[in-house]
Amino acid sequence: MNEMTPTDIDSVILNFSPASLQILNAVLAIVMFSIALELKPADFRRLVRAPKPVITGLLSQFVLLPLLTFCLILVTQPQPTIALGLILVAACPGGNISNYITHRAGGNSALSVSLTACSTVGAIVLTPINIAFWGGLYAPTRDILQKTAIDPVSVAITVGLMLVLPLCLGMWMNVRRPELTARLRRPFQYLSMAIFIAFVVLALAANWALFLEFAQVVAVLVLAHNALALAGGYGLATLAGLSDFDRRAITIETGIQNSGLGLILIFGFFNGLGGMAVVAAFWGIWHIISGTFLASLWARQPAAAQPL
Repeated sequence: MNEMTPTDIDSVILNFSPASLQILNAVLAIVMFSIALELKPADFRRLVRAPKPVITGLLSQFVLLPLLTFCLILVTQPQPTIALGLILVAACPGGNISNYITHRAGGNSALSVSLTACSTVGAIVLTPINIAFWGGLYAPTRDILQKTAIDPVSVAITVGLMLVLPLCLGMWMNVRRPELTARLRRPFQYLSMAIFIAFVVLALAANWALFLEFAQVVAVLVLAHNALALAGGYGLATLAGLSDFDRRAITIETGIQNSGLGLILIFGFFNGLGGMAVVAAFWGIWHIISGTFLASLWARQPAAAQPL
């Protein structure tokens, strides 16, 4: 087989069947349901009374990170599908594993869970808007969006069904059946994460040769992108005058993106474009590594509850 050049990544379509996409949809819904078992409406009422950390976190995820992503693309000028993959990942809400990593890091776990919930609900509107806006500003990605004719309403419906519906169902169960929820919460979270990781491993195995061939093309960009996300979240939380306890949560929430949702959107609306899919897959692996490493460093020093 002839060796492929980096430009070939724009035309590669990964091996991902419609059945696999349906399984990923179900897995992501299960993961979101497990997160919702930690939530009650009262959690959101408390955030309304003290909204500054949540507002800062949402601004970091949906405004600052897409802006930093666009600047990275302008500086590095990557292949069009790689650039759009970076934009799409940045437009996704926080990832489910962020709650576990925040807890390991000694950060505000309640804030992390609430941010995941709020960003998930907000993603119905903000994810398609960010993809369309930032993708439309860069000519090579604008061409892909025009050829794809992506419908923001369809994206919003997909996000709503895969994320918000199980979130509401989990919260309802937590309120109506608290004793059952308490017994299910921890086992369900471990099970959902195991299922998610197993699915990612199997999906990568089906495309392992292509992933290895093109991973080096996107590796440096994904590492830089993730570092920008973590630094941006920490920097904005510091500028907002938040405590170290809250800064850790916002940093991790910004640096852990829902790459599972990204893959659903890529295969559902972009026909599994190689550059986009490899970016999302590499993100899905790397943000767990970087987040866990950062948590291990922070865990050595207890977080201050008050701002410096």
